[in-house]
Amino acid sequence: MLDVRRLQVLRAVVTSGTVTAAAAHLGYTPSAVSQQVAALERQAGTALLERVGRGVRPTAAGLLLTEHAALISSAVSRAETALADLRAGRTGRLSVRYFATAGSTLVAPALARLRAAHPGVRADLRLTDPEDPLQEVLRGRADLAVVVHPPTREVGEGVRLVHLLDDPYAAVLPAGHRLAGAASVDLHELAAEQWVGSEPPGPCLQPVIDSCASAGFSPDFVIQSEDYATAQGFVAAGLGIGLMPGLGLRAPHPEVVVRPVRNPEPVRVISAAVRVTAMERPALRDLLAALREAAVGGACDAAGRR
Repeated sequence: MLDVRRLQVLRAVVTSGTVTAAAAHLGYTPSAVSQQVAALERQAGTALLERVGRGVRPTAAGLLLTEHAALISSAVSRAETALADLRAGRTGRLSVRYFATAGSTLVAPALARLRAAHPGVRADLRLTDPEDPLQEVLRGRADLAVVVHPPTREVGEGVRLVHLLDDPYAAVLPAGHRLAGAASVDLHELAAEQWVGSEPPGPCLQPVIDSCASAGFSPDFVIQSEDYATAQGFVAAGLGIGLMPGLGLRAPHPEVVVRPVRNPEPVRVISAAVRVTAMERPALRDLLAALREAAVGGACDAAGRR
């Protein structure tokens, strides 16, 4: 393979016309320049320069390699500019993964801020339900994922978790339910009820299962739905009760009653999982800050609806 540095030495000699002038331009000795050209000629297997009076001129092979050396220099310059733009957050692509209820509340406003601050950065955005979006970060397929991550669960090497908000679950009851008029509901009061499931097995369902276990029972799921709006419809029809997180209750069904749950209160912890190496990029840091700001608003909205 031809040595790129020697190609640039050859280019300096050809453009300056003499070995001495090229040496002065490069900061080398004339002897060092001659040695570099000789080594390149051995690599190329042909003469690259010929003497003309006190100077030199390129052979056909020398002219060919000089032209390619110029292209290489231009490509390196473009690469340096592109790298500088990427590091400054002016260009690039961010791979972002999220689960459904985080989309409108957290991800949408955060991406709007990112676009305003970094118009040249493109977001590769993908919904991963029902898969855990954390896996995309762990496998190196995403720079950031909004995840439900219990504080006791380990996370993989090279991934940093940034807490966004705690999203409490509330009891969703038919309008005519015996507890509909209560200010809050103790979880054990729902032990004998039939339940409408709104979560697939995984990190969002686990806080419900764990809290019910702490209250001394296991919920009797008679209907399964993996969509909060549909689950609320089943509750409104009197087919059961449910526990749903605040972010999933932004549009409550008109025929259900939502009440806080106590003793204990199930809570899902929502975090941003970020590849540590990606934290060097200004655009990702700004996206993370925007997610945290959106999380404050989302938590306030959830609290106001309870």
